[in-house]
Amino acid sequence: MKRRTVVLIVCLCMTVVLSGCWNRRELNDLAIALGMGIDKQGDQYRVSVQIVNPQEIAAKKGGGDNSPVTIYEESGRTIFECLRRMTTSTPRKIYTSHLRTLIISEEVAREGIKNILDFFARDHELRTDFYVIIARESKAKEAMSVLQPLEKVPANFLFKTLQTSEKAWAPTTGRYLDDLISDLMSKGRAATLTGVRVVGDEEAGRSVDNLKTAHTNASIKYSSIGVFQKDKLVGWLDESESKGYNFIINKVRSTVGVLVCPKGGEMSVEVIRSDTRLKGKMKDGKPAIEVDVRIEQNIGEVACEVDLNDIGTIAELEQISEKRVRSFLDKVIRTAQKKYRSDIFGFGETIHRDEPKAWQRLENDWGSIFPDIEVEVKLDIKNRRTGTQSNSFRDKIGR
Repeated sequence: MKRRTVVLIVCLCMTVVLSGCWNRRELNDLAIALGMGIDKQGDQYRVSVQIVNPQEIAAKKGGGDNSPVTIYEESGRTIFECLRRMTTSTPRKIYTSHLRTLIISEEVAREGIKNILDFFARDHELRTDFYVIIARESKAKEAMSVLQPLEKVPANFLFKTLQTSEKAWAPTTGRYLDDLISDLMSKGRAATLTGVRVVGDEEAGRSVDNLKTAHTNASIKYSSIGVFQKDKLVGWLDESESKGYNFIINKVRSTVGVLVCPKGGEMSVEVIRSDTRLKGKMKDGKPAIEVDVRIEQNIGEVACEVDLNDIGTIAELEQISEKRVRSFLDKVIRTAQKKYRSDIFGFGETIHRDEPKAWQRLENDWGSIFPDIEVEVKLDIKNRRTGTQSNSFRDKIGR
């Protein structure tokens, strides 16, 4: 009897602390935001929010006449002010927990992004697993408005395309909010963000008709990687430099390269494995970096006269590959050091890890030290497979 009384009292106490559904929000009362764009309008921000239209997305019939998303816009001095001002034009409260893509215009990025990122890091509703990208040479709203057939919601299209691209194509890289803020706060690493362009007729791309054609009037395409100094965008890497950057920071999972064959013509190779190790050291009292890159690749396409059964030929192709990769590694290191003077590779963090005592002396002046540090690149590239055949059937067809 005494035991039952104790159990009853414990159960009654537990009911006091149970939260229940006191803060529930019905789905029908929410406007789910999947994408957000930030532009400038005078001295204020112009925020665009992409709201999903659930009726259109869930419709079983194909080719509806309504847009799968609605975009609301407002201007204000802060991001929070813009979002709250949107309540004057939308019947539902904007719900940002499912945000997939944050697009910042190049104009805003060049002025600085630390102020706008504070809201996204501070707000309790927001998760941090969304990509931050730069709208290159266009407004963020334009990049967020183009409808694409394979993925009706533009924010999802941008998220999944970048996710796919960084796995299979080295010149792009995804940055979540946490990663970006960590880079901005680091004294030994500068931030980078991938850019996106609008290709074609942007106005036609906003129309639902863009979902109904085999050849779309407009598309959104990822460009190269933007370089930051502190929180300001200072310039762009080209495609080969972007590829070299990702090799150095060990972010290449797979990619394709084109080589010039020994006797002329070209062939494609597929990188199937890449591993980069950075080592920091002090040399004659000055910081130095050793970049050790190991790559495994397969022959993917042959459009030249070459004997792949010959071990000497394979070794020659490996040397050609090393020369090619070294060229864009040296190029991006030179661009980062001399043109942008921005340590996008995290060489400072490498010195901090390997030479912590020296870093205490160097960290406050790293911005001026980085452009002159010695960087040694070591490469080891191995060809593993030639595909389902060795020598190409093209040699048997004749000219």
